[in-house]
Amino acid sequence: MKILVVDDEQDVKVLFQQRFRKEIRKEELEFVFAFSGEDALKVMKTMEHEAVLILSDINMPGMSGLELLENIKKNYVKPPPMVMMITAYGDDENRTMAKNLGADDFLTKPLDFSLLKNKLITLT
Repeated sequence: MKILVVDDEQDVKVLFQQRFRKEIRKEELEFVFAFSGEDALKVMKTMEHEAVLILSDINMPGMSGLELLENIKKNYVKPPPMVMMITAYGDDENRTMAKNLGADDFLTKPLDFSLLKNKLITLT
């Protein structure tokens, strides 16, 4: 499964590579990283719908995760990637907006990697 992780925090890449080391080594999961909403759209154009799942932070400079979500749900419909929104703010407003824009799931920071692994297992 190919997963696009979108977050303006550069250390997220190392964190995911550490937490999913075994799955990456076994080639069960492949992670691609983008550090802004704009970069994520560029990456998605080169992937040609290979991303099965997108994990996106909501609060990023420039294009927010919610704007990215809206763009993805409008422009990538066949097959539609699953989008999980991640934020440090678990407030109802962001959660409601994300759901209304088509988010498939909503996770709060700090990420519970055990929970995320369990969610990914159900997708494979």
